[in-house]
Order: sequence, then structure tokens, then C-alpha cells
Amino acid sequence: MLPYWLLFSLCAAGALESRRRVNRAYQGGPLLMLAALFVALMIGLRFEVGGDWLNYIEIYDEIRHNKLADVLFYQDPGYTLLNWVAQQIGAGIWFVNLSCAVLFTWGLVKFARQQPNPWLVLVVAVPYFVIVVGMGYTRQAVAIAILLAGLATIHKHSIFRFGLYVVLAALFHKSAIVILPLVGLSVVQKRGPAALLILLLGIVLYYALLQSSVDRLISNYEVAAYESEGAGVRIAMNVVPAFVFLLFSKRFGLSPAEEKLWRMFSYAALGSLALLFVLESSTAVDRVALYLIPLQLFVLSRLAYAFPVKGGANGQLALLVIAYSAAVQFVWLNYAKHAQFWIPYKAYLLTEDAVA
Repeated sequence: MLPYWLLFSLCAAGALESRRRVNRAYQGGPLLMLAALFVALMIGLRFEVGGDWLNYIEIYDEIRHNKLADVLFYQDPGYTLLNWVAQQIGAGIWFVNLSCAVLFTWGLVKFARQQPNPWLVLVVAVPYFVIVVGMGYTRQAVAIAILLAGLATIHKHSIFRFGLYVVLAALFHKSAIVILPLVGLSVVQKRGPAALLILLLGIVLYYALLQSSVDRLISNYEVAAYESEGAGVRIAMNVVPAFVFLLFSKRFGLSPAEEKLWRMFSYAALGSLALLFVLESSTAVDRVALYLIPLQLFVLSRLAYAFPVKGGANGQLALLVIAYSAAVQFVWLNYAKHAQFWIPYKAYLLTEDAVA
């Protein structure tokens, strides 16, 4: 467990050091890049870590016998293309994981640097988004991180450009298109043409990427009624910041468009809680709810700035967020049913079996 706690401690120390800053242009400094490097290497060079490790090994081995033309139409083409490249250059699964880890870290840090305290974003992200999702659900983790990068720029660029981020994310996990309705609804009243484009893009992506997988997804999630251990707890992690934002949205100092966007995320979080009691499969809701993780990162990292004290950010709230995140990591590492697949942490070059 020590490597996980070292990563968390680094981010917590950075958050504590910078918690008094009120300058929204602050981007974390050079130490943030060191933390980002740590994150990328931990995720990318892991060995036999994560519940889906063997599944990804099977994909890697299967790609060995495919031509490039076939790879581009195989499941998630962005991910399978990385596997094909690794095969062509004689690299192992570490190349795929490291490439995905770089994309994951890029998206996370890009989003973090748009927040008042980027370190607090990393503190909130480490226990679940980095450790569990980043090291467990490689394809979906990259898709979410790419969407984070898009959300970081949506206030500066057009909604059309965000659509390109969604397309890129969908190449790594087709389910990324579920984010389109949230963004589309956030612009529907005043920007009809943009909302129409989002709708059309969603339809195109559905038929191009997702339609062929619908039957398989239904079979896996609904007919088989798969259950995700702890799905209720993970969805509740989205629900809490959703309530906070809906109650105190005016304190976050957002533009009307940004406020509406995060309201849609909040409504979706509450909706996912309702679906948990309606659908037979908690796994289906659990996996889709992963795309609401940005809400956690956004709201919790800004709490200390939404409720400032004289002289800067609210240090007590910053400490509360750090303590909450530490508790999430402690409970998951020590009591989660599947934590055994993450413990102990092993890495290439440091593990004899991996080197062999």
C-alpha cells in the first residue's frame, strides 16, 4: 500500500502548501508536473495490478494476429491501435499501459490546472479515479480523462471543439458518448444550432461506434444482471457533490453557461442514484456513472474557495476535503472486496517476474 499513500501524501502536501492562494491563474507550479510524472509512471508501469489485468492481456495477445485494417474496426479502435503498435515494435503491454497513462495524466492535469487549486483536484482524484479507475479500467479511464481535457476548455472554445474531444474519447471507450446529452442540454436554450450539432454528433457516433455493441452490453449488464460490489457507495460519491453544487452554485463564481453545465452533471448524478433502484444491473449504472467523476473533482476542489475566509481560501474546508479523500482511500484499500487485485503494488523493472 505504501506507493499509493506516497502518491496521496505528495498531492496532499501540495494542496496544503497552496491552499491560501486565491489567484485563479495559479497552475500548480513545477511540483505539479512532478506529481503528474509520478501518476503516469505508477499507472503506466504497473504489473499485474487491477481487476481487469488478465482481460487486457487477452486483448493484447489477440491483436497479435490482426492486420491494421481489422484493428481499426475491433472494439475500441484507439486502444486496439496502441496494442497493434506495441506488437509491431516488439514492446509489451507496458507500452500500451504507459501510453494510456500519459493520455490519462494529460487530461487530468489539464482539467486540474483550470481550477483554483490544482493540487486539491489531484487529492480528490487519487483514491478512486487514479488508483481504481486509472489502474483498473484502462480504456474507460482514458476516455474520461480526454473528456476532462475537453471540459477544461469548454468555456474558452466552442461546443463544436468539445465534440472533437468526445470523438477522441469514444475511440478508447464507446460509452463516452453518454456525455453528449449533458453538454447538449446545457446549451439547448440559447444556442440551438450548437445543441443540434451535439444531437447529430451523438447519432453519428452511436451508429458508427456503439450500435454493434448494444446487444453485447445488454447481455452483459441486464440479462445477466451483473452486480457491482459497492456501486451504491461509488454513486453516492457523485451524489454528495451534486447536492452541494445545487444548493450553493452561486458561490462557485461561474458564468451562466458553466453553471448550467455543472447543474446538468448534478442532475445526472441524482438520476444515477434513482436508476440504481430501478435497473436490474447495478454494473450498468456504475460504469456509466464513472463519467460523472468530473463533478467530484470540480466541486470538492473548489469548496474552500466557494466558502472563503478572510485572507484567502477556507483552510478548514481544504483540510476536510483532504481528510475525506484519505478516508476514501483507506476504506477502499483495506475493505473493498476487489482491493486484492491492487495490493501489493508491483511495477515493471521492480518485479522479478515482470523483468523475466
